Amino acid sequence: MLYYALICVCLVLTGIAGLQMAYMFYLDRLDKERKRRLRQLERRCRALTARLERAEERIAEQDAMLDAFGVVPEEEDSWADVIE
Repeated sequence: MLYYALICVCLVLTGIAGLQMAYMFYLDRLDKERKRRLRQLERRCRALTARLERAEERIAEQDAMLDAFGVVPEEEDSWADVIE
């Protein structure tokens, strides 16, 4: 009878070890997916930063052109008067 109990305990422990292995594979896959997503977000951030820098340079060039031609942009407060 003791042999049957030991066999059952061994099978239960084997099942628990298998379950833990499956969970470890799941966690490993999640880790890889999160790292891939992080790399994707970092690439997107770099692209958006470069785009923002180009936009700021373009705005600076347009401001320089406006200053060169002597055009003074209207104040933003005047729009409030027009809307009212």
